[in-house]
Amino acid sequence: YRPADPRYRFLFNSYYEAVGPRHARPRRGLLTRPTIDEVVAYRRRIDDALSSLLAGDVPRPALELVELGIQHEQQHQELLLTDLLHLFAQNPLRPVYRAAGADEAVAPSVADPPAWVDYGGGLAEVGHDGTGFAFDCETPRHRVALAPYALASRPVTNGEWSEFVADGGYREPRLWLADGWARVQAEGWQAPLYWDRRDGEWLQMTLAGELAVDLQAPVSQVSYFEADAFARWRGARLPTEHEWEVAARAQSIEGNLASTGHLRPRPAVHDAQAPLRQLYGDVWEWTASAFAPYPGFRVAEGAVGEYNGKFMCGQYVLRGGSCATPEGHLRATYRNFFYPHQRWQFSGVRLARDR
Repeated sequence: YRPADPRYRFLFNSYYEAVGPRHARPRRGLLTRPTIDEVVAYRRRIDDALSSLLAGDVPRPALELVELGIQHEQQHQELLLTDLLHLFAQNPLRPVYRAAGADEAVAPSVADPPAWVDYGGGLAEVGHDGTGFAFDCETPRHRVALAPYALASRPVTNGEWSEFVADGGYREPRLWLADGWARVQAEGWQAPLYWDRRDGEWLQMTLAGELAVDLQAPVSQVSYFEADAFARWRGARLPTEHEWEVAARAQSIEGNLASTGHLRPRPAVHDAQAPLRQLYGDVWEWTASAFAPYPGFRVAEGAVGEYNGKFMCGQYVLRGGSCATPEGHLRATYRNFFYPHQRWQFSGVRLARDR
């Protein structure tokens, strides 16, 4: 195999020191070449080469690298959509990526009131058990002690968030962590990222263009700082990632994922069989847990060791996937992570409280 273009090693190296130098990250958004056609041709070349390779007798370590690459690409399938939404939101023409279907305009008049689902706590095993694929940050499996707790039966809705806005939540410093309040003041936060108030109505930029905020759908595009402030305003808190994981193990992995084609959070559908609605899909749910190594975590050798471990500083864990997450990508043990001020992902809130 010969590289399509030796310069691509420099251009497409995202952050791997072991691979070598790279194009400066702050300047990536200024690139206009290679063209889309050239990128598609490059992708086809790689796909053909991999298909040829995998048709033969491939050593297990190589297969594991291919699987890691596929999982990594699935992550970027979601990031392509969230980046596209962010780009379109900067355009005053409010472009449409995919128009909403006629059936998507109809929503329940009132969302089910949130209920609390109790969990007994105690010692619990968390982390991946080694069956099937997992990223290294999901391991090793270990035991944690949990106090009795409760989780809200559904995520916080846009309607509930609008009450927080109307009550002056973005103007009350006592609700905010110090770093979060500094962001509110410096960046002028007044509502979730893509909300805009016009003629007495809240509008929201989506991949279907600018639409009226669906008050029954889960709030999205909020930061950890906002999620934490909202929870404090409601007299609750954010769940820890282990509380979330223990609760999630009892539920099937299904929901409003990218495969539904909606590409935006949808109102909850009542399901008597699922005590926690919208646990998977719709919005990633912020937790109170810092993205840190599990006890006994070991960084892998080589470039793949840079995949997660070196980012375990100053970021928070999100769980559950979103409306832009590819189907089949999620697990109860899956740990997403972002910095606490970042808000361009489909990130939302499920409340927790002590029992």
